[in-house]
Amino acid sequence: MPTNLRTCDLTDPLGIEATRPVLSWRLTGAATQTAYHVRVDGLWDSGAVESAGQRVVYGGAPLASRAAARWQVRTRDAAGRWSEWSEPARFELGLLEPGDWTASWITHPGWYDEGGDPRVGEGRPLPLLAGEFITAGRVTRARLYVAGLGVYVASLNGSPVTDAVLEPAYTDVTRRVAYAVHDVTALLREGRNALGLALGPGIAHVFPHQDRYMKFYGSKAAPKAIAQLEVRYADGSEERFRTDAGWLAGEGPTTRSHWYGGEDYDARLEPPGWDVPGADRSGWRPVVALPGATGTLRARACPPIRVTEELPAVEKLTATDGTPVFDVGTVIAGWAELRLDLPAGRYLRLVPGDQLDAFGRVIQSKPTTGAPIFNTYVTREGPQRWRPSFRYDGFRYVEVQGLPEQAGREALAGLVLRADNDVIGRFETSDPLINDIHRIIDRAVRGNMYSVLTDCPHREKLGWLEQTHLLFDVVAYNYDVAAYLRELLVTIAEAQTSDGLVPDIAPEYLVFDGAFRDDPNWGGAMVRIPWQMYRWYGDASALERHYDAMARYVGYLTGKADDGILRHGLGDWFGLDDTTQVPLVSTWGYWRAAGTLARAAVVLGRDDDAKRYRALTDAISAAFTGAFLKDGRFGGGGQASQVFALDMGVVPAELVPGALDELSAAVRAGEITVGEVALPALYQVLTRAGRHDALYGFATSTSHPSYGYQVRNGATALTEAWDGPTRGLSQNHYMLGAIDAWFYRGLGGIGQAPGSTGFRKLLIAPAAPGDLASVTARTATPYGEVGVAWQRADGAYELEVEVPPGSTAEVRLPDLGAARAPAAATAVGERAWEVPAGRWTFGARR
Repeated sequence: MPTNLRTCDLTDPLGIEATRPVLSWRLTGAATQTAYHVRVDGLWDSGAVESAGQRVVYGGAPLASRAAARWQVRTRDAAGRWSEWSEPARFELGLLEPGDWTASWITHPGWYDEGGDPRVGEGRPLPLLAGEFITAGRVTRARLYVAGLGVYVASLNGSPVTDAVLEPAYTDVTRRVAYAVHDVTALLREGRNALGLALGPGIAHVFPHQDRYMKFYGSKAAPKAIAQLEVRYADGSEERFRTDAGWLAGEGPTTRSHWYGGEDYDARLEPPGWDVPGADRSGWRPVVALPGATGTLRARACPPIRVTEELPAVEKLTATDGTPVFDVGTVIAGWAELRLDLPAGRYLRLVPGDQLDAFGRVIQSKPTTGAPIFNTYVTREGPQRWRPSFRYDGFRYVEVQGLPEQAGREALAGLVLRADNDVIGRFETSDPLINDIHRIIDRAVRGNMYSVLTDCPHREKLGWLEQTHLLFDVVAYNYDVAAYLRELLVTIAEAQTSDGLVPDIAPEYLVFDGAFRDDPNWGGAMVRIPWQMYRWYGDASALERHYDAMARYVGYLTGKADDGILRHGLGDWFGLDDTTQVPLVSTWGYWRAAGTLARAAVVLGRDDDAKRYRALTDAISAAFTGAFLKDGRFGGGGQASQVFALDMGVVPAELVPGALDELSAAVRAGEITVGEVALPALYQVLTRAGRHDALYGFATSTSHPSYGYQVRNGATALTEAWDGPTRGLSQNHYMLGAIDAWFYRGLGGIGQAPGSTGFRKLLIAPAAPGDLASVTARTATPYGEVGVAWQRADGAYELEVEVPPGSTAEVRLPDLGAARAPAAATAVGERAWEVPAGRWTFGARR
């Protein structure tokens, strides 16, 4: 029976905006699907469709706002037998048109200025908004549609409406504000109810506070919110409650919140029961209701940010001056939560950071975390818990100044926040160092997986784009990001300028100058991500939606090029070799974007475009060779220059073996000089050439520069620089984490056969370099989980492969002796076999 039914790559989503949603499923067992039959209750019946596809576009009449449906699928196997109908899945559409909103944006009058003065409200406590309403019967269904600027927390009758936090998602709020839809049926009471909205400024309103760190300052919108509650009663009647001029506004206990600098909270100012029916709001004022402005509202179509881990402090330390410092054991991004029992009126200051100085105090500086960053809390009487509501920090250590000496380590815990994309990857080897490298890379990915992929969770919190495509595989092997990346692409497309430029960050809250705004290896995300999603998930919808934007960007680069050479950009960022020329790096990025667009055009049947962009790609290659090849070497002769040339395939054939030998020897010796742009290409070049021993040598190195150097010097998340733990800078930065893709693809052997999309045909080709004794790797594909586990000892090698239903696999064994394959395997080459779905064991012995 089909399982894991999903709509738009989400499980039972509420509030999608796709009027023809994509429906997908997985199979159980090892049977081959030859046909499917989908039915969407009362809306569409596909009938029997002869196809092995497990992803179909809803084919009924276009869906309207609020449409809700259950759907099921059954499949037929090769013997002609139909499965039972699957368990039903559900989906529901949101509000598709501005006219569907009858609610108004509202705010506190003290935070509103008709002329848009951003200074209005500063110095005042943050707003609380409340509205009461009466339900006239037994409620059978209730949906809350809600959004805010910059961050809101919604409650109904005193209870949170969701466990999602830091809502809404990062967007350019002048173009799109992400609203959420919540099923609040269980929270409603018959009779009087109350809806509450607590507001914070978030990144939409960063005010220049002189006592706090700020990456930038500026206001796109002061705090405000909109909410619409739609109720259906048991008798079939419906009623709507909304934010409007009848709501009241008060001042909350959060006296200040700054996206970068910190949050201040006075628990003594908490209005008791402010968000429950019948609360005393006699001192509150009528809200300001703002007209119109619902045209920018769009449903959030990916998982929200949630608390995904809770890490109690592992130790309470004491600095030399007596300051208590809590250690949660690893560098994280999220909240430090106080858990106390104290009298009222004690002032506490929480100072977060990733490292400690020689005196045991938290290190904060502009190049590391930014400074000063701190949160403050004034206690109320009795047991209490507190953490910020409208911002987050990056930290491992937290100074708590003003804490009574008797408070133990249980007084603080770390709450890890990230976009709640499902964890799908597992990687482990017999080498503890490699396991630790995988762990610190994954921790850094988690620390930067917010509503956009950020570069660090403290100093910047910005969506720098190069990581999104250069490290696509690192993220996708470990997390299900199909819906997440589709939403991210919308954000990137919205940042594109009228002349085709894609800026280096999206959303573009801060407009940088020169190469920090315009680099093809950053803006190239607009072209690369749709293609990577097609290859990884077998989903061409991103290519179709964003093809014109992709073409505009390549056209922009072409307009900037000088006879095929791009001369602007950041170069191979954080490289250790100053001979790598910026035009060489940028031209490689231009070549990559043009070649990707050519392949996208083929998929979309745009044959004329494909021919034109293939010609452009060839012209760039020729220009690259003409400009940078001198005396048998490219550019300044450094590693990055040779890596880019090898990746492009422009190194003369007679020079390729020598270039690979030279590169392999340096990598094996741990003498890497490339930066973050060339690093993924280096792994790919050496992997394609089968130089796994060289990569293994680097993976197990502990001298600088190396991942092992970071591990041995105490890194618990990947750092910004190779020598980050001893040099400083950000201690939570995943830009150098490209080796994790080689862990899965090289050591685990999990890849795709040429021409395959969505892992329909797997290529399982694990390497067994050096003295590595075992590897276990698993990830999820659109068809299900693929697993590889191999081990060797005493001259014997055994490989176990799990191929999900709907896929096949070509399995290639390393040359470790006489090979053994299962009887069901079909030989397709030397030491290579093809197998269908199932679990298979291969072996070799010297």
